[in-house]
Amino acid sequence: MNDYQFKLVKIQGDFVWHDHKDTDEVFFVIDGEMSIIFRDGEVKLSEGEMFVIPKGVEHKTYAENKCQAMIVEPKGVVNTGETSSELTAEDDVWI
Repeated sequence: MNDYQFKLVKIQGDFVWHDHKDTDEVFFVIDGEMSIIFRDGEVKLSEGEMFVIPKGVEHKTYAENKCQAMIVEPKGVVNTGETSSELTAEDDVWI
């Protein structure tokens, strides 16, 4: 929609530290619980809750048990920002 993507993801375990220098990122929890960890704190989200990570803020996600969420961000945003990792979704391909 208007060059934004709505990405459905499953989160379990620890993700990599990263940021998105040019855009905010929205997480909306569909099922389960997750945390968004920052260098100076943490936000815990449960089903039905949403959080906006401001552009340029370093973060990583974590879920002890499987969590299903929707991420909203502009088309072409790489899931790990400028950080390369085995978790990077190359060429905007998500599985």
